[in-house]
Amino acid sequence: MDKNTTIAFILIGTILVVWLYLNSPEQPITQDKNPKSKTTVLDDSTKPKQDKAFIENKPTPQINIVSKKDSNTYGKYFKYYNEMGEEISIENELIKIIFSTKGGNITRYYLKKFNNWYSIGAKKDENIETTKVQLINYKDGGSLNLSFISEDGKKINTANLLFNNEYNKTSYVLSGKDSVVVPFVYKVDNNHYIKKEFTFFGSSYSIEASVKLVGMNGLISNNSYNLIWNNGLKFVEYNSVDEATYSDASVYSGGEKTSIDASTIGEVEDKEFNGNINWVNIRNKYFTAIIIPDDPASVEGAYLRGISEALPKNGVKEIYSAQLTVPFKNLDYEETNFSVYIGPVDYDILDSYKKELQTIVDFGSFFGLKIIVRPIAEYILLPLFNFLHNFIPNYGFVIVIFSLIIKLVLYPLTKQSFQSMKKMQLLQPKITELKEKYGDDKQKVSKETMKLYSTYGVNPAGGCLPLLLQMPIFIALWGLFKSAIELRQQPFFGWITDLSSPDIIYTLSFKLPLIGISEISGLAILMGVTTFFQQKMSIKDPNQKAIIYIMPVFLTLMFMSFPSGLNLYYFLFNVLSIGQQYIINHQHKGAELVPVVKKGKKKSGGFMTKMMEAAEEKQRQQKKQSKRKK
Repeated sequence: MDKNTTIAFILIGTILVVWLYLNSPEQPITQDKNPKSKTTVLDDSTKPKQDKAFIENKPTPQINIVSKKDSNTYGKYFKYYNEMGEEISIENELIKIIFSTKGGNITRYYLKKFNNWYSIGAKKDENIETTKVQLINYKDGGSLNLSFISEDGKKINTANLLFNNEYNKTSYVLSGKDSVVVPFVYKVDNNHYIKKEFTFFGSSYSIEASVKLVGMNGLISNNSYNLIWNNGLKFVEYNSVDEATYSDASVYSGGEKTSIDASTIGEVEDKEFNGNINWVNIRNKYFTAIIIPDDPASVEGAYLRGISEALPKNGVKEIYSAQLTVPFKNLDYEETNFSVYIGPVDYDILDSYKKELQTIVDFGSFFGLKIIVRPIAEYILLPLFNFLHNFIPNYGFVIVIFSLIIKLVLYPLTKQSFQSMKKMQLLQPKITELKEKYGDDKQKVSKETMKLYSTYGVNPAGGCLPLLLQMPIFIALWGLFKSAIELRQQPFFGWITDLSSPDIIYTLSFKLPLIGISEISGLAILMGVTTFFQQKMSIKDPNQKAIIYIMPVFLTLMFMSFPSGLNLYYFLFNVLSIGQQYIINHQHKGAELVPVVKKGKKKSGGFMTKMMEAAEEKQRQQKKQSKRKK
């Protein structure tokens, strides 16, 4: 959970406690299955010959001819390449990828089902390269590269090497169960080369990849090389601050996911990991890139690095890099295999891989409540949300029905809370009489108040406890609606065109002092208005009149920047709560003051009574000691 959200929850909790105190006498994306059946789209005659597992009588490698400037950069075995390479296009039902022979690497990665923030509503057949999300920071040299120290002590990054497109084909279109292997080769000479092979499928975000090092045992030192993803993922949302909040990098190892979050502008966050690694990932708010070794034991460590940068107009950008360290056994032939997932942070798709990738989905956390909140969101709320969408295509109406269901489930708790607060309001005149009777003797007033509670069966925590029990559900809903990719660019009606963003009805020419708000949300205003009426119905004490106005204004301002899907839910929840409170306020059953008739042996009193008696006894002992001293 981001810092602002945490502060918001603390403030809401504080207001809730104050309010309760004053009311008391004392206080459809298709699931990606990573298909295994492969129908190659290439003729057998075009396939390269099989790499030799062992090379006998390895000849001395030929030295590439390089310029004087380049030779100072990459040494005698590797040639630094500074120009644009040849492009190769691979397209399937979900993605379009542009590779370059420079680095043998991905330069652009388009997601066909997801539009850019500035092209909401673009049709599927419109120009992919101008309307669809593109995730690679290709100008900064992002995506998959190898790095190592050469035998002559040079730092080599394959992003700057010119690979050969071994099939000489520049365009592939796949569908259904089609698949194709695309190899890129960098040759020192015919017997010493690096081969990067990528296998693509017709309907998958997943890419199978392998790195083959042939005859490199005399050219790579330090007994290891690194598989690296540099320069993060491209930010693709309108609100860069919100996107940065959900951006991070993670490692999954030993059954646990560990993340770094570069949240302070200008400061570098990094962390090193040793041992077997299941996967590493980097993400922005809705999309992720994950590198998954086929065998976790084939790598010996990982490294994550992140930095936050300021953008114009108070924007923020977080850039993450991830690295896997692969042991080099100094053999003539070595091969490492891994998978790469680049796509949406979609729970169902990630869960289908059965590699704990679904832990990347962030449902929010709040101090120690994460262990409670996540299961509620993961196993109850999200499945219910997606189940409703199977029958209701518009996510706005899904939220309407969803709000009604949650309200019905929580009805017993909220009813008990309302009834308890109603009883305490009815008990208030009797408390006032006690204060007038005993004056400044606060201890006597408290003791007699406890007797009143016992007489009428009123629990002073009765209004607070049901609300506290609901808090994990509210936090889980908060996290779900703030980060669910299902709501991204989904319209409801009228001015609500994107349930994952604020529903702006007016933009001020200035920012409001202190709070920095310049965009006005219609649903936030409606939520604030319904909060006002709810407070008006529940607070009857004239001394508490101020809170009727303060709390709605505070919540309205706070919710201005929240996603419209979240605001829609809380607005509907308020409306339903008003209806429920109206019914309870006009019912007397369960909310009237009736003395409790105790049968059988009289009990010694409740916990609060015992506490008061103990305090009274302690005070008597202190008075005795004081008299003795005198």
